[in-house]
Amino acid sequence: MSNTTLLCFPPAGAGSSFFRQWIGHDPSLRVVPVEIPGRETRFGEPECTDMESLLSVIVPELLETVADADRIAVFGHSFGALLAYETVRTLSRRNPVLDLTLVPSGATRPGVPRAGQLTGLPDDEFITGVQRIAGYHHPALDEPELRELLLPQLRTDVAMHESHVFDETGLLTIPVLSVRGSRDNVVPAEAAGSWQQITTGRFRLAEIDGGHMYLVDSWVGLLQLISDELRTNEAVS
Repeated sequence: MSNTTLLCFPPAGAGSSFFRQWIGHDPSLRVVPVEIPGRETRFGEPECTDMESLLSVIVPELLETVADADRIAVFGHSFGALLAYETVRTLSRRNPVLDLTLVPSGATRPGVPRAGQLTGLPDDEFITGVQRIAGYHHPALDEPELRELLLPQLRTDVAMHESHVFDETGLLTIPVLSVRGSRDNVVPAEAAGSWQQITTGRFRLAEIDGGHMYLVDSWVGLLQLISDELRTNEAVS
């Protein structure tokens, strides 16, 4: 397969280290975890609290990153799927000839409102709400010092998600591979399949055994799925 870069966006509150194991595993994929300003290796930089400011920082960097790539897949899990979607839209506007594929994971398409706003809730109620919508409890939230570090990032991501305005006129024209855990009780198959509504390009819904956070244990299978899908896209393009 041609030179392919896989850009990866983590779920809410997480950083690029979420994908550390993925790097170098599949020789057909150059895995690039997207570094978010204000966290991990970019902790000293100002945090971006809205989608527009975040995209204005990361998209120029990503355009340089993918300059030599023949194909680009943009993956994001849960909240990361929204970041992946908006990044793909912006990349394609900035450089219409890019060969892009969007891979949203464990997420409903943008524009579908989520029941119950979490922004502004007290800490304990907020954490309970995040656990409900994420189907996962981050153990760091049980440690006071780690909780103090993680909560602001989590709140920023949740607020960005809840304030997102979907542009109904901006249909994609690229392939979309939507992935979910087969036992995900947060995002049912119908919700994961709703991504078909945001593209005129090739669409596929795939399932991997597991719950909402299936990719924690099944990331090897996920990378194989993405690689196979890109190979299929290359053959039919």
